[in-house]
Amino acid sequence: MKLASLNQGRDGELIVVSRDLTHAVRATDIAPTLQAAIEHWVTLAPRLEQRYAQLNDGTAEGAFDLDQSALHSPLPRTYNWADGSAYLNHVQLVRQARNAEMPDSFWHDPLMYQGGGDAFIAPTADIEAVSEEHGIDFEGELAVITDDVPMGVDAAAATEHIKLVMLVNDVSLRGLIPGELAKGFGFFQAKPASSFSPICVTPDELGDAWQDSRVHLPLTVHLNGETFGQPEAGPDMIFGFAELVAHAARTRHLGAGAIIGSGTVSNPDPDGGPGKPVGDGGVGYSCLAEVRMVETILYGESRTPFLRFGDRVRLEMFHRDGQSIFGAIDQQVVPYQSQ
Repeated sequence: MKLASLNQGRDGELIVVSRDLTHAVRATDIAPTLQAAIEHWVTLAPRLEQRYAQLNDGTAEGAFDLDQSALHSPLPRTYNWADGSAYLNHVQLVRQARNAEMPDSFWHDPLMYQGGGDAFIAPTADIEAVSEEHGIDFEGELAVITDDVPMGVDAAAATEHIKLVMLVNDVSLRGLIPGELAKGFGFFQAKPASSFSPICVTPDELGDAWQDSRVHLPLTVHLNGETFGQPEAGPDMIFGFAELVAHAARTRHLGAGAIIGSGTVSNPDPDGGPGKPVGDGGVGYSCLAEVRMVETILYGESRTPFLRFGDRVRLEMFHRDGQSIFGAIDQQVVPYQSQ
């Protein structure tokens, strides 16, 4: 099943989207918002599935052509947005850029930070930034939405609480990160609003690409129209989503609608190196920080700038048959204009 939210009001209006992303039908008579649907998932999911089947076989009443630009992030806001960092190749490179060692514990205990969930960016809306000097970066990720998760759940049980999957652009301000982390209290100003793919899907929509609570497909990243990366999301995800959800719920209950992110999708090179650009035969990257670190290793300095005003980023994931799964996050960076 594929669901989305029309960009109406603070919490959107729930719609069901066809498998090929060409058509949709309203579902507000079942649940007004995705948040309401996930809070009553056991009761409402079968009704949404029925409408999804009708939409795909052409019998749904009120179906309309889908315009992805009319959509918000599936949850325009949430009570809980926590982002992990399950791709340790990314962690290792970014820490190396800060001249920081990576503790051995990172291989056994997931990293996670609490993000701001009060207002996400629509997937085709501009990324507003205060200053280019802040080191504006994108981070291509995946995320899951859970129902109510009990405190202390183990990873095996956590799998059953994963109801929906989507993409993320976790916008980061690299120039602010070192100073904030040096305070010993975590990210805040360095992590402005994130955005999510226009469509979220139930795990069964991924077919055999959903294994061990991981998505075994490449994430396609374009920067200003050029292919920047196609890293595989499955093999180098050290902690699957089940482990990340269990980690988040270790000492607290997670309310329905909690979003748990994977962290930046990242692959090392097959020879053990940090990974090559697409132009050099590698799978590339899903953030600028990594290519800058690789350039530092190779040339003694970074050559690729962080995002500038006017730059455009596009994130998308496709089935092996070429069909887009989640639609595209497609955003331009613009200067913030105070009201």
